[in-house]
Amino acid sequence: MKEKEENGAYSAPALDKGLDILEVLSKSENGLTQQEIAAQLGRKLGEIYRMLNCLVQRNYVTNYGNVYTITSKLFQLSHFHPPTYRLLTEALPIMEGLSRAVSFPCDLRVYNSGFQTVIASIQPPNGLGFMTRVGSEIEVAPSASGMVFLAFQDPIIKEIRIRESLPNKTETEIEAYSNSLKDVVSKGFASIKSKQYEGLHAISFPILDMNGNAVAALTVPMLARIDGTNQFTHKQVEEKLRESVENLSKKIAISVTNIEK
Repeated sequence: MKEKEENGAYSAPALDKGLDILEVLSKSENGLTQQEIAAQLGRKLGEIYRMLNCLVQRNYVTNYGNVYTITSKLFQLSHFHPPTYRLLTEALPIMEGLSRAVSFPCDLRVYNSGFQTVIASIQPPNGLGFMTRVGSEIEVAPSASGMVFLAFQDPIIKEIRIRESLPNKTETEIEAYSNSLKDVVSKGFASIKSKQYEGLHAISFPILDMNGNAVAALTVPMLARIDGTNQFTHKQVEEKLRESVENLSKKIAISVTNIEK
């Protein structure tokens, strides 16, 4: 009872330290030494030494010459989660067919606390195009897939996610963004010119649950060629993407039905 906090929750100092270490390592591309981890967390070496050893033994972290890096174990565990595993199992063949048909890459994303995480990415046979790396954390607001995640939600969840995804925006900016989602709902998808990369156009469709809420987004980033090579138009990609999403939604529904039986 001594560890009970005023808000009624119980603290777990060791767990907090372990999670702090994982979070700080996940933001480091080249790894960190014990000293660097301690400095970034504002802790003494003795406070993190045993926790680091435990994380290494459990294969969440690797240690090469006193430089610690995060492993892919958390990523692998997330894919064992039944809904995600079913989604990926059904989505990958469809994504491969889509990418082959339109000659553009495509990726599958899920919403994650104000960001979106890429859980699958397919490259076209020619190996060319704008691709996003699996595991990438992408801002929600500037992207087509982000608009899809926010547009297709229950009103309360939509409001929460909009504010979560636009933490430093004014009320006027939040209202303007909310209004821009009406067109996405009306069309059933988002098709926008990139606000970050010249010549890039992104088209994204939602993967909906039985309540009509977006649980994932299938996205095709189209990069215009300037060498005269024929490409699919935005309209053609939209139609192919629509077909792929409808096919995926049916397969997911069948999978869920079979499991329930």
